[in-house]
Amino acid sequence: MKRTTAVFWLMLLAAITVSCRGTNTLPQRTLIITTADGTEISVTAEIAKKAEDRNRGYMERQQIPEGTGMLFVFEKDQILSFWMKNTPSPLSIAYIDSRGIIRDIFDMTPFSLANVTSTRSVRYALEVPQGWFKKMNINTGDQITIPSDL
Repeated sequence: MKRTTAVFWLMLLAAITVSCRGTNTLPQRTLIITTADGTEISVTAEIAKKAEDRNRGYMERQQIPEGTGMLFVFEKDQILSFWMKNTPSPLSIAYIDSRGIIRDIFDMTPFSLANVTSTRSVRYALEVPQGWFKKMNINTGDQITIPSDL
């Protein structure tokens, strides 16, 4: 009986562990960012539209590949605030208005509970590996083409 109970608990623990892993189940889209000099840069972004997807974000993700990110889509323009609770990967965030203009870019510290807040009302936030915006010469004022069906 003890062996059966131990096997049951081990199987349950394994099932919970597998179900809680950070799997990519969000839809992805390729976004085009146009810099001030006209250069077009693409990023493959997971789309977080539902509140539960936005709340989870990149929590628990150990690695975010270069050239990828997560686009957080909100229903209306508003001041947005993000933190890095349970997020081990260093990220940069761009706050984007409803016209697709990048209004702010900030670096965020892994596991930090400090709020990183937009300086004005925006509709979207794009998180990427830390330093990617700088490496690609993407700055405030640059334009992201947001698909109309988002």
